[in-house]
Amino acid sequence: MYAPLQNDTFLRACLRQPTDYTPLWLMRQAGRYLPEYRATRAQAGSFMGLATQPDYATEVTLQPLERYALDAAILFSDILTVPDAMGLGLSFAAGEGPRFAHPLRDEAAVAALQVPDLDKLRYVFDAVTSIRKALNGRVPLIGFSGSPWTLACYMVEGAGSDDYRLVKTLLYSRPDLMHRILAINADAVAAYLNAQIEAGAQAVMVFDSWGGVLEHRAFQQFSLAYTQRVVSQLKRENEGQRVPCIVFTKGGGLWLEQIAATGADVVGLDWTCDLGAARARIDDRVALQGNLDPMVLFASPDAVAAEARAVLDSFGRAQRADGRFGGHVFNLGHGINQHTPTEHVQALVETVHAHSRTLRQAG
Repeated sequence: MYAPLQNDTFLRACLRQPTDYTPLWLMRQAGRYLPEYRATRAQAGSFMGLATQPDYATEVTLQPLERYALDAAILFSDILTVPDAMGLGLSFAAGEGPRFAHPLRDEAAVAALQVPDLDKLRYVFDAVTSIRKALNGRVPLIGFSGSPWTLACYMVEGAGSDDYRLVKTLLYSRPDLMHRILAINADAVAAYLNAQIEAGAQAVMVFDSWGGVLEHRAFQQFSLAYTQRVVSQLKRENEGQRVPCIVFTKGGGLWLEQIAATGADVVGLDWTCDLGAARARIDDRVALQGNLDPMVLFASPDAVAAEARAVLDSFGRAQRADGRFGGHVFNLGHGINQHTPTEHVQALVETVHAHSRTLRQAG
């Protein structure tokens, strides 16, 4: 049904197989830093106008690949599509970010919550299929979702939060209600990601964007356990190929070993982690993704190149002394900032590809 894959470097790195260079993609690579994205978004009328129309979602997903030699595409969508399908009423006000009309604030609202009819998310799966066809085998396509805990933060708070007061109050005062929300979210996220895989996604990523705001024991119970519940339900093979799973917890370096034990193939790291030390800690049991500070991209192209080389040097050579391979997917430690100069991204892409080839040839 689909064209054969011409560049499988990203998938190989996810599975800790030999690669000629370190593959690279960027979180939020299809976004407001690109003038062509801003033009398409103006045409679509809104962010959700882009995300809910497969033609627009396809167009913006491919835009960064036209500009840069990236090694993967990521579905253009939002992490909050799942709670929206649960009836919480998602909207995006200009300059304000996402907001829910019906946040979960009482026992009755939590009792009424259920895994949504996936047909309400048909626009996402249609976009996946459309993007996969349009890629024509150029690079793999990544599907994604927010983690159960991250979704719960928005569902209870009703919007983004600085202090997570409402969701943490619920967690500590009524853990039974919190566990119910998270169990439903986990089963919904697993079904949602599996539907993306069936629609054509060749890897999937779970964004646990707010896991790092939790106290240590709370992280284990309310974030990690439910991420693991998602991973354990995922379809890991499709079209005869392994479908890698990436788990990214912002602020999660402290719990690297536990995140690596969820069954994920790849653990994403933010910029607060020492990449080389992280690799030693997990002894290449999983691949690692990351972890350049997105703010580096505001420095000069020479400084960007130097910082990119430092990240690659920190990970070290892919092949170990014992002959096994470690996997590294180069990425930012979080999403690219909307004000990032496009030519600095070009310097990053060129440096990562060139320097990682040099590292493989050394010694």
